Amino acid sequence: MIKSITIFLLSASLISPALIDKLGFYKAFESNSKDKIENKLTGLGKLKPSTSKDAYIGALTMKQSQFMATPKEKVAVFKEGRLLLEKAIEKDPKNGEYRFLRFAIQENVPKILKYANNIDEDLELILRTYKSMDPTLKKVIKEYAKQSDKLPSERLK
Repeated sequence: MIKSITIFLLSASLISPALIDKLGFYKAFESNSKDKIENKLTGLGKLKPSTSKDAYIGALTMKQSQFMATPKEKVAVFKEGRLLLEKAIEKDPKNGEYRFLRFAIQENVPKILKYANNIDEDLELILRTYKSMDPTLKKVIKEYAKQSDKLPSERLK
C-alpha cells in the first residue's frame, strides 16, 4: 500500500506543474512593494519549469518594471515580463487565470506602453471561465473587480 502511494506521488510530481503558492503570489502581485515582488520572483525562480511559472514570473516582472531607475530600463523589464506572460497565454489560450493577469496589467499599465489590445477579449474569457476557477482565484478576482473600471463585479457568477 505504501509503495503504491509513493509511486503515485512520484508520478504525480512529474506530471503536475510546480506547486505555486497562489495566495502569496497574488499578495505580491496586488502590492506595490518592491521587496514583496522581488521575494516572490526569487521563490518562483526556484520552481520547476511550467506554464504557470512563466505566467506568474511574467506578471510580476511587468509589475517590477515600475521600480527601475530609467525609462529605458522600465520598458526593457516590462517587455521581458510581457514575453513570458504572452508565451504562457499562447500555450494555454483558454486559461482564465492567465487572461486575468494580462487583463489586470493592461487595465493599469501606462498608455505609452501600448499594451491594452486584449482587454475586451480577456474580460469575456474571464467571465466565461469564472465559475470553474478555484476559490482562491475567484476571491482575488472579486476583490479586484471592486476597484476595476472594466470588470463589473455583478457579472461575476
